[in-house]
Amino acid sequence: MKKLIFTILYCLIANCLSAQTLYIYGGKDCDIYLGKLNANKYDTESIWNKYGSYGNKYNSKSIWNEYGTYGSEYSSYSPFNTYASNPPIIIDSERNFYGYFTVNKYKGNRANFDLVNFICEYYKYIRIDINDWYDKIFN
Repeated sequence: MKKLIFTILYCLIANCLSAQTLYIYGGKDCDIYLGKLNANKYDTESIWNKYGSYGNKYNSKSIWNEYGTYGSEYSSYSPFNTYASNPPIIIDSERNFYGYFTVNKYKGNRANFDLVNFICEYYKYIRIDINDWYDKIFN
């Protein structure tokens, strides 16, 4: 069963990584850059790079920082707060809006595509070892 889940995830997320780069912005006015959503783990701005600012679980601007403004389950600016009123947004380089990045299923205009849904479902596990999860999915 576990292998089947990883196979499905690989197919779904691999398509997203080869697509246009998507960016995460948060804060009250969505003007705080939080990294690239679908860049590879070697990109310094990727949320999947544990050595980069946005993939480092101790950085204040990382969604993986469970105690930070943008990663806490209690912050209204976090994608992982079930009742977040101001979750991050996802946009592309042309500033096209892809939706709010949130586990809050009642938030209007919520991003609803495979990579975001996967992160929202498994973020507690992913944040433990971001690179390990990246490698399990993509290798």
